[in-house]
Amino acid sequence: MTAPAAVTIDRLSKHFGPVKAVDDLSFTVRPGAVTGFLGPNGAGKTTTLRMLLGLVRPTSGRALIGDSPYLELRQPAQTVGASLEASAFHPGRSGLDHLRMFAPQVGVRESRCHELLELVGLDQAKKRRVGGYSMGMRQRLALAYAMLGDPAVVILDEPANGLDPQGIVWLRQLLRAFADEGKTVLVSSHVLSEVQSTVDDVVIIAKGRLVHESSLSDLRTLAAPSVEVLSPTPQRVLELAGTQQWRAEPRHDGVVVLHDVEAPQVGAAAFAANIELHRLSDVGVGLEDVFLRLTGEPTQEVAQ
Repeated sequence: MTAPAAVTIDRLSKHFGPVKAVDDLSFTVRPGAVTGFLGPNGAGKTTTLRMLLGLVRPTSGRALIGDSPYLELRQPAQTVGASLEASAFHPGRSGLDHLRMFAPQVGVRESRCHELLELVGLDQAKKRRVGGYSMGMRQRLALAYAMLGDPAVVILDEPANGLDPQGIVWLRQLLRAFADEGKTVLVSSHVLSEVQSTVDDVVIIAKGRLVHESSLSDLRTLAAPSVEVLSPTPQRVLELAGTQQWRAEPRHDGVVVLHDVEAPQVGAAAFAANIELHRLSDVGVGLEDVFLRLTGEPTQEVAQ
């Protein structure tokens, strides 16, 4: 494995005619961490990764591995391992034959192929034709292919697609192990909940533009508190919210949700205003809600 290298996206843009798939995008990915590259479907994540890997020419800007574009790397397979399309395998070849075919190009022995297939849980299926693999098995094979050269940088596009719950736990552990080895790990997803137990840093884009870049812990600070209030006089609660300049959301079940305020504040104000309360409870705003707010996505679309 070569020395770890950071990934740098510097004012990167890609236009397809009048469509700006990626629009003046900049961010960095540090070694020794798992970075989640997040955004709704169509946000420009895959186009960005394809430019990073030299598969698409940018309209403007730069995408660098360390200090170099991918196409200028002297040993690309030992520097970058990527999986962008888990279905891009010949259905008639076995999983082992796929790795065997690329091993000489990467410069590794056949023993490395067997080692990786065991690592990704395909040891018992390595001689089966890929046409009979499930989507989850194809994801595992794609990861094995990406790791052939023991690269310092790992780039995965939606790697949890098709994995069962046990497979997702396995993937999390594997990515964490990569980061602990000092590798630079960049993982894309359109659902924050898939990766929030895995990543250290987050880069969130929408409509091709950066909307947030931080550590996961800093993203959590955007999850502002909310309070559910049940009262026999919900209209008075709404009037109190107006007086206090709290953002209020009445629900059809009679509950009023107050945002950006905590229960003790609401209780004290209701007591002072002589408003009867039957229930008062804090409800945290989850990270997925923050993600939806940043990207402008309706909740129901991501929840499907």
